[in-house]
Amino acid sequence: MRAVRCHTLGGPLVVEEVPEPRGGVPVDVRFAAVNFADVLVIQGAYQVKAEVPFTPGSEFAGVVARDGHGFGAGDRVFGSAFTGAYAERVAVPAAGLHRIPAAVPMERAAAFGVSHATAFNALRLVADVQEGERVTVLGAAGAVGLAAVELALLMGAEVIAVASSEEKRAACAELGAHTVLPYENLKRALREAGGADVVVDPVGGPHSEQALRGMRWGGRFVSVGFASGEIPAVPLNLAMLKGVTIHGFDFGGWARHDREKLAAARTELHRLFAEGAVHPRIHAVHPLDEVDAALRVGRDAIGKVLLEVARGV
Repeated sequence: MRAVRCHTLGGPLVVEEVPEPRGGVPVDVRFAAVNFADVLVIQGAYQVKAEVPFTPGSEFAGVVARDGHGFGAGDRVFGSAFTGAYAERVAVPAAGLHRIPAAVPMERAAAFGVSHATAFNALRLVADVQEGERVTVLGAAGAVGLAAVELALLMGAEVIAVASSEEKRAACAELGAHTVLPYENLKRALREAGGADVVVDPVGGPHSEQALRGMRWGGRFVSVGFASGEIPAVPLNLAMLKGVTIHGFDFGGWARHDREKLAAARTELHRLFAEGAVHPRIHAVHPLDEVDAALRVGRDAIGKVLLEVARGV
């Protein structure tokens, strides 16, 4: 089968023939998603190091290749794994697979799992957003950001979306954000807007502190990633003076320490997906051979970038 391979951390990536993976449920991949974590794994900068050579890619949608583990050949599924998705076939544990609702296109399913789950868990499990609260989303036009905007609106929150360009802010407004802001003078702009009860931050960097300074008393700040490439150092006296709590969300930690709550949240999120209440936005679709171009889009994307691995599956 054809697969993207990383022989040296940091690249270059090559598409080559490799043996089919063994173990788990075999899935013929139709689409694979590009996530920031994938870029970090390729660079060797992720918290967990992949052993070279490896096939990158952590999120996919496709068709089950043969019966077993509670799935039947031909079942349309989406799922995730640490690596292996940028290939014509991936094999994963059954627990990492979910059936695609009948009315959902496969590319939408490939763009849904990681970003919407990250946003939903940050809002529901960690911040416990309540109707009428004001939620500020940094990096609001990225895949996680747009998911957070969409889900916070479904929770009845007032949403402030922060994004770096007019085009990105327009996308957030189109989705329904009540207020859209640039990063310039963010602290003042948030205060003028009335402050934030909750901040969801997938970006990090210098804007994290500015958002923290623009929070209301008793707010919840949730870090879910560092797409800027910079882990911020914030003065903790701000949390003390504002009564703000600072949280983080990481799938691995929750899976190890509170799997039941994580599973319950997943059930609720997947129900929303099946009902058509959430709509992952796809920025671009590249063929597998253009994996480098897909990875380069990075923070310029509005929504999710996909790789089309096989046609007509």
